[in-house]
Amino acid sequence: MSASSHRVRLSTAALTTAALLGAAACSSGAGAGTDTDAATAAGYNLTAEQNRITTGAVEEIAARVPRSIRDRGTLVVTGSAGTAPPLRFYADDDTTIIGSETDFAHLIGDVLDLDIELTAADWAQNFVRIDSGEADVFISNVTVTEERKEKYDFATYRLDSLAVEVGKDSGITFDGPADIAGLTIGVGSGTNQEALLVEWNEQNVADGAEPAEILYYQNAVDYYLALGSGRIDAYVGPNPTSAFHVLQAGETEIAGTFSGGGLDLQGEIAVLTKKDNGLIRAVNEALNHIIANGTYAQVLERWGISNEAIEVSRINPPGLPANS
Repeated sequence: MSASSHRVRLSTAALTTAALLGAAACSSGAGAGTDTDAATAAGYNLTAEQNRITTGAVEEIAARVPRSIRDRGTLVVTGSAGTAPPLRFYADDDTTIIGSETDFAHLIGDVLDLDIELTAADWAQNFVRIDSGEADVFISNVTVTEERKEKYDFATYRLDSLAVEVGKDSGITFDGPADIAGLTIGVGSGTNQEALLVEWNEQNVADGAEPAEILYYQNAVDYYLALGSGRIDAYVGPNPTSAFHVLQAGETEIAGTFSGGGLDLQGEIAVLTKKDNGLIRAVNEALNHIIANGTYAQVLERWGISNEAIEVSRINPPGLPANS
């Protein structure tokens, strides 16, 4: 089958793009439509007609895909249901999943000569789908960690940078773990940024500092409403998502950034597969192929995240320590 013939089947519970982009602007009375227009004007295509970057199949790489998947002809991709531009979110039809993570999934499918079936679930449920074999790969801003490597294989494709997003003119800055003391902070449950916040909070308390209060959210709309209303002082999440939101909403700013691997390790984002199922080498070679042919860089540029580029995809590199 040709790359142009790839079909996409969606299983989603939609949060609207307009609602997300307008969430933080609600307090000022700005309309969601205004934010959507701003996103388009800023160069982001938020429509269902994505005109994605494509590449050709590579027979010798495709041959590495396990026979059961090759015979099926489809790579089942799971990812976050919480809409988070520019990584993975719903187009303006409230149904079609778009973003950099889906673009990478499609490019991998192109190289492996497989159709892509996109599905969505809450964060923890994505791991369950991989465990059960319901999905082949988890592509949704997943950081490599040593604990996850015990059950899963990884092929890296992007640097992992996290941001501390706060209300504009809040006076909050972030230079290190001590700066979270006394704050009420929102974070996604089960994420590596949660693990880092919990570790830092425990250390701060041990050092005699005021504890932070950590609150958990599953969807971007929820944590941005909390940030806009002052229920939380800060939100810690992927830097690309925060940078996109700051640009669109205009009511927040980034107080600081840090590696998703913690203070001593540059974290990396990777495609996750079930351990030792034979798929990760094909995915890794597909990623290195698109890095070499330039389509990888085109996707990064398209979504404004070129500063998170890697030079080579690695299988199971050092990850966030298991004791974090």
